[in-house]
Amino acid sequence: MRWQVLKWLRKQTAAAFPVGARMQVSPEQAQFLAWLVKATRSTKTLELGVFTGYSALAVALALPLEGKLIACERDPRPLKLAQQAFEKAGVADKISIMEGPALTTLHNLLQQQDGPNTFDFAFIDADKRAYKEYFELCLQLVRPGGIIALDNVLWYGKVADPEIVDKRTAALRHLNTELLHDRRIVLSMVPIGDGIALCLKH
Repeated sequence: MRWQVLKWLRKQTAAAFPVGARMQVSPEQAQFLAWLVKATRSTKTLELGVFTGYSALAVALALPLEGKLIACERDPRPLKLAQQAFEKAGVADKISIMEGPALTTLHNLLQQQDGPNTFDFAFIDADKRAYKEYFELCLQLVRPGGIIALDNVLWYGKVADPEIVDKRTAALRHLNTELLHDRRIVLSMVPIGDGIALCLKH
C-alpha cells in the first residue's frame, strides 16, 4: 500500500540522516496532518520545511486526485530522498518542490493572481527564527476558513522556561504569545509531538 512508503521513508531517513532524523514529524503528527487535510477537504496546500518529505508525503497521500502541495526546502541533500519517496508512493505529480529560501517562494506566490487567499492548508516547519514572518505571509495566502499549522511550538518544553533565552526559543515563545492574542485567527495548541499550533483564519 502507498501508506507503507511512510514507514519506508522513516527507516531511510534514520539511515541517511541519523542526526537530522529528529527534524521530521512523529508518526502521530503525520497522521494528524493527514486527518486535517481530509477533514477540511483541502485541495491546495503549502509546506515550509520538507527535509526528507515525511510530512509532505502524509499530506499528499491525504489529498484528492486533483490536490496539490507546494513544498519549500532550501537544502537539496534531503530532497533527493524526498523525491524518491514521492515517486514510490505515486504522489510526485501532486507535489511541486520549490528549492531555495521559503520566503522567496512565499513572496512570489503572493504576486500571482491565484496566490492570495487561495490555499486551504499550510504547514510551517522551517527556520524557527523566521516563524513570525512565515506566519504573516501564509496568513495572506490561506483563504478565510483555512488552517495554518506550526510545528515545534513547545520546543522540547524550552518555551516554558524563562531562563532559556536562545534566539530560537525566544522567537517561538514570543510568537506563541502573539498568536494567543491575534484576533485574525482562532488558535488551538495541540500537544502532539513537539506541539502543533493550529490557526484557523477568520
